[in-house]
Amino acid sequence: MKIVHLSSAHPRHDIRIFVKECVTLANAGFDVSLIVADGLGEEIRQGVRIHDVGAKSGGRMRRMTATVKRVFDAALALQPDVVHFHDPELVPAALRLKQAGIKVIYDVHEDMPRQILGKHWIPGALRPLVAGSVERVEDWAVQRFDAIVTSTPHIRERFLSRNSRSVAICNFPILAELVRDTPWEARRNEACYLGSISRIRGIAPIIAALPDTGVRLNLAGLWSEAGLYEEMQREAGWARVNDLGVLDRSGVGEVLARSKIGLVTLFPTPNYVDALPIKLFEYMAAGMPVIASDFPVWRAIVDDAGCGLLVDPEDPAAIAAAIRELMADEARAQAMGEAGRAAVLAKYSWAAEGEKLVALYRTLEAC
Repeated sequence: MKIVHLSSAHPRHDIRIFVKECVTLANAGFDVSLIVADGLGEEIRQGVRIHDVGAKSGGRMRRMTATVKRVFDAALALQPDVVHFHDPELVPAALRLKQAGIKVIYDVHEDMPRQILGKHWIPGALRPLVAGSVERVEDWAVQRFDAIVTSTPHIRERFLSRNSRSVAICNFPILAELVRDTPWEARRNEACYLGSISRIRGIAPIIAALPDTGVRLNLAGLWSEAGLYEEMQREAGWARVNDLGVLDRSGVGEVLARSKIGLVTLFPTPNYVDALPIKLFEYMAAGMPVIASDFPVWRAIVDDAGCGLLVDPEDPAAIAAAIRELMADEARAQAMGEAGRAAVLAKYSWAAEGEKLVALYRTLEAC
C-alpha cells in the first residue's frame, strides 16, 4: 500500500507526523511518503520519502491557498492508495483527492473549534462565529473520509457518530528516547518546561513563580506570540531561566535527564482541559514528578499514578508552593518520578498506539 502523509503547516520532522506515524508505518512495511512545505528540499529518512513543495510565504491566507494547492498537486502526482492529512486547511484538498478515488484519513491533532476560541490573532468577538463555522465544515467533511485519527479519546467522541472508523491514536512518548536510568542525586535543582511557549500555555505565571522557589527553569521551545519573549525577559523571574531555545530530540532527552520537576500548567481553555499534552507523559517517562494544571482529565492521570501535584495554572503562588513542596521532600519527589515512569511503561507509551495505527491501515488495505 502506498501512503502519503500531507502537511502544509508542520515541520518535516514533526514528532507526531514523522517520528511516530510515518516511521511506524514504514517499519510495518508500507511505502510511505510525506509532503511538506518548508523549502528544505527532498529527503529520505528512516524509510520515509519526504517531498518538499517549497517554503510557505505571504502569511496565513496565502498558505491556506497557494501552499495548499501545491500540496494537493504533489499528492495527486504521487498516485497514492491513501492520503493521511494533518492540517484542517487541507480539508478542501482532501475532499478533491477523495473524489479522485484515493482513500483519505483525517488526523485531528486538536479540537479545532475549541482551539479557535483561544486564538489571539482572531478578534475576540469573531471567535465564536469562526469556531462554529469550522465545526460545521469538519462535521460535514469527516463523513466523507475513510477514517478519522484523533490525538485524544475526547476528540474521537466528537466524530464517532459521524464516522464509525474513528480511532484515537494518543500522542504518547517513544520510551527509547526518554527512559534513562539517571540517578536522582545526579539531577540538578532545576524544573523544566518543554514545548510551544505562549500565554495560554502558562509561561507568565511560571516565570512569576520562580523568584520564590530556589530552583532554575530549563525553558526550551518555540515562542508563538510576537513580543512575549521580550516581555518575559523583563520579569524578575527571568534571572532564574536557562534559555535553551529550540532543541532536537537528543537535547530534549538531556534536559529531561537533568531536571527534577516537569511543568505542564496550561490555562483552562476549552481546547486544553480535555487534552493529553505530550510533555506530561514525557516528564513522567523521564522519571520526574510533574506539576500540572488541575483539570479533571489530568487529575485522573496524575492521581492514579501518584506522580505529581496539581495546581491552579494561573496562580504563580500556587506553582511556587508546589515546587517548594517537592524540593523540600526529595525522597517523596523521587518516588513520584518513579511512579510516573512506571505508569508510562504500563499504559502511556507510543508502542501500543503505533500498533493501533498499523491495524487501521491493515483494515483499509483489506477494503
